[in-house]
Amino acid sequence: MTDAPTTDPSSPSATEPAGAGPSPTSYRIEGDVGVISLDDGKANALGFEAIGGLNAALDRAEADGVKAVALIGRPGKFSAGFDLKVMTSGADSARQLLGAGAELGLRIFMFSRPVVLGVTGHALAMGGILTACADWRVAAEGEFKLGLNEVAIGMPVPVFGVELCRNRLSKRWFDRCVAQAYLCSPTEAVEAGFVDEVVGADEVTARTLAKAAELAATLHAGPFRLTRTNCRSALAAELRESLTADLELFDVVT
Repeated sequence: MTDAPTTDPSSPSATEPAGAGPSPTSYRIEGDVGVISLDDGKANALGFEAIGGLNAALDRAEADGVKAVALIGRPGKFSAGFDLKVMTSGADSARQLLGAGAELGLRIFMFSRPVVLGVTGHALAMGGILTACADWRVAAEGEFKLGLNEVAIGMPVPVFGVELCRNRLSKRWFDRCVAQAYLCSPTEAVEAGFVDEVVGADEVTARTLAKAAELAATLHAGPFRLTRTNCRSALAAELRESLTADLELFDVVT
């Protein structure tokens, strides 16, 4: 989903780059919801620029005091995962990008407001891991694949990805999806636990915004934050503590 910038960037409905300079991300406010769009015009690969833009948009959402966040991909592509050009350029670059992605995932996992994803199409590798970090996930109906294909393309699934998926996926689907690189259809992804519902591809944006508005209207901010901490902080702390060792073990088979 992409919206043209308005002539008044201070307007609550304006869409603006989330960071300085050109960015594949944009941010606007709709009611009590901060809306983040990810659209690089291609596969929505997560490189340093995209991750930086998403973090900047989350900063804006916190500063604006929105009550929920909606993160929506581009038609047909939520995210193909990490930028393969970076991941295959050398171990140091790959580990640096992996660390940035891990921090983004953990930030969404522990975000102080509910986060709803508009999974507009394919969600692969880190794109699939991000679905395990959000509170509600709306997927597009269609010939799309969702899941972790790392093992099939020469990468191990890092510990943070394994454990975030273990936290959200059905036990019956976990090994198949994580260790065997099985990619789910949208319907299978509901059963597996990657997403919560499937709607028509042209309905994803509206449904994502409606769900985010519903959570913004019904959840009390303080109790939500404390309950979020009670539910997730132990796992988040464990994954942050082990992240350095996790990154040191990561390598790519080329």
